[in-house]
Amino acid sequence: MSTQTHEGGCHCGAVRYVARGAPLRHSLCHCTDCRRHAGAPLVAWAKFPAEAVTVTRGQLAVYHSSADGQRHFCAACGTGLLYTNEVVLPGMIDIQSATLDDPNALPVEAHVQVAERIGWMAQAHELPMDERYPLD
Repeated sequence: MSTQTHEGGCHCGAVRYVARGAPLRHSLCHCTDCRRHAGAPLVAWAKFPAEAVTVTRGQLAVYHSSADGQRHFCAACGTGLLYTNEVVLPGMIDIQSATLDDPNALPVEAHVQVAERIGWMAQAHELPMDERYPLD
């Protein structure tokens, strides 16, 4: 395993974690389950072996979002942090990579679950872009 480490945590700082090594995959997920849980059009996930991820501060709350899936989040601020599913991803932990201190350190590799993508997301990269929230 690589010696690189990736640290991150929740919005309020109550929960912190570290992931060691390189992710096995880093994807943008468009599935309905991820979208509804995050309240966002997609969620970025970096998959690591379970033994590479350690919660270093605080304690995670767990929500059973499906028969086999568990979403781990901060009970204080609600930030989604991890996902586990021993049926689909045995021995793995998915980290919501936007919660990393340096999310740019892990380049995204693919879009997944695009069959469930919101239609307007297919061309979202073509929309006008503002550096900051527009004042007008």
